Amino acid sequence: MRGLHCLVLWIFSYTIQPGACIPCHLVSKECMEHSNIPRCIESGMRNCSSITPRFKTPNYISKQISSAEATLDTEKGFIIHISDEALQRSRNGQGGNNDTEVNLIVSLLNETIFRVSSSSDSKKRNDPNESEAILHGQRVLGVWLGVKEVHNLSQPIQLIFKNSSLNERGICVFWHLDENGRGNWSTDGCKTSIDDGDIVCSCNHLSFFALLISPQVPEESHIVHLNYISYVGSALSIAFTGLMIVMFLCQRKKQCEHSVFIHVQLSGSLFLLHISFLCSVWFSGQRVPDSACEALGLLLHWCLLATFTWTAIEGFNLYLLLVRVFNIYIKRYLLKLSLVGWGVPTLTVMICGVTKAYGENPFYKDKENSTDKHLCWVTSQTVSYITVNGYLGLVLLFNMAMLVVVMVKMRQLRSQALQFKDHQRRAWKDWVSLLGLCCVLGVPWGLAFSTHGPMSLPSVYIFTILNSFQGIFVFLWFLTLTCQTRKEKQISSKGTIQVSFQSNEDYVTTR
Repeated sequence: MRGLHCLVLWIFSYTIQPGACIPCHLVSKECMEHSNIPRCIESGMRNCSSITPRFKTPNYISKQISSAEATLDTEKGFIIHISDEALQRSRNGQGGNNDTEVNLIVSLLNETIFRVSSSSDSKKRNDPNESEAILHGQRVLGVWLGVKEVHNLSQPIQLIFKNSSLNERGICVFWHLDENGRGNWSTDGCKTSIDDGDIVCSCNHLSFFALLISPQVPEESHIVHLNYISYVGSALSIAFTGLMIVMFLCQRKKQCEHSVFIHVQLSGSLFLLHISFLCSVWFSGQRVPDSACEALGLLLHWCLLATFTWTAIEGFNLYLLLVRVFNIYIKRYLLKLSLVGWGVPTLTVMICGVTKAYGENPFYKDKENSTDKHLCWVTSQTVSYITVNGYLGLVLLFNMAMLVVVMVKMRQLRSQALQFKDHQRRAWKDWVSLLGLCCVLGVPWGLAFSTHGPMSLPSVYIFTILNSFQGIFVFLWFLTLTCQTRKEKQISSKGTIQVSFQSNEDYVTTR
C-alpha cells in the first residue's frame, strides 16, 4: 500500500501546490506562463526533483556523474565535457564527498523563450529583428550541475557543437540575467575555437549557452575577394601616401598653406594605418607571442583613431575657412593641431592598453582547414563600440555638417556665375571639388554603418574599395590643390607683369 502511495505522489507531485518540488523534465513546461521564462527555468532546474520521467523526453537529458572529466554526448549534435573543478564545486554545494554522484541536467530550449523579458521594454525585445545575429539551429543549451551555481572556473567546461559547417562567423555566448530581470547574450567567460569542423565553447560557468552567428558576414568566396581588394588597395595607398609625403618634404622650404599641411598629416596617418593593417594580417597567420599580437592590435587601433582624428581636423579647418573667414589667426595653430591629431589617439590606446583590451580576434572561418582566421585587434566589444563606432559617428556628424555648409556655399557661387558662359564648366569643377572633400572628410567611412540588411554585401564591397584606395584619392586631391596653387601664382605673376608693362608704356607716351 505504501508503494502505491509513493507511485501516486511521483505522478502528481508537480500539481499538488505551486511551491512543491517538481520533476526537472517538467520545469520548462511549468515556466511557460511565467513573466521571465529564463529566470524561472534557471531557478527551477536548481531545485527540481531528479525523478526519471516515465517516457523519454526529446529535449531533456539527465545523467548522474561521479568521475572526473565526465563527458555527455546528447546525440543531438552537442557534446558536454565537465571539468573536475566544476564537479568538485557542485559536490561541495551539496555537502558530499569525492564519491558523491551529481545530477547533470541538459535541456534544449527554443530561442523564442529568450526574446521575452520581464523588463519595461519587453515589447521591444519581442521583435525578432531586434538583433543583427541569429542562433545556430535556433536552439539554446541549458546546462546545470547540482543545486549550487558554478562559476569562475579555472578549468572551464567545454560545449562542442558537432559538424556545424557554418559559413557564418560563430561566437559562443550565454544568457546573462541582470538584477532587474533583463537578459542579453554575452561572451564574458566564454572562448570560441574550431576543432576539426566542430565549434568548441570553453566557458568558466554553467548557464544557458548558444552559438551566435551573424548572417551579415559574407560567404568565404566573397571574403577572399574582399581580402584581395584590401591587400591591393592598401599596398597602393602606402605607395601614393608615401609619395605625397616625399613631395611635401621636398617643397618644405617653400611657404606651405595650413590646408596642405593637414592633408599631409592625414596621408601620414593613412600610410601608417595601411602598413599596420598588412602587418597585423600577416603576423596573425604566424605563431607570434601574445605580447606581439597585443602590440600589433594597439598599433592598428592607434593608426585608425589617428586617421579619424585628422579627418575631424580637416572638417574643423574647413569650418574656419568658410564660416569664420576673418579673424581666424590662432597662435601656433599647426602645433596645436598636431598635438590633438596625434595626442588623442595616443591617450586612448594607453588607457585601452592598461585594461588589456588587445589580442587575437577571430573574424572568419577558413572552410578548407576549418580554422579561424584571426586579426590582432581590440578584443573587448565595449571598447570597440566606444572608441571606434562611437568616435567615428561623432566625427562623421561634424564633417557632414561641414559638407552641407560647403554645398550651400557652392550653390551660392554657382548662382552668381550664371551670367558667365562657362557656368557648366564651373559646375563640373564644383562637383569634382565636392568629391574630393568627401574623401578627405571621411565620408566613405560612414558606409561602415550601412553594412547591414539586404544591401549589406554591396555596401561591404563599396566600403572596402573606397577605404582601401583612400590613400590614392587623398594623393589626387593633394595634387589638384598643388597644381591649382601654382596656376593661381602664375596668373597672378602674369597680371603683375602686364600691369607693370602698361604703366611703363604710359609713362613713355606722356613724355
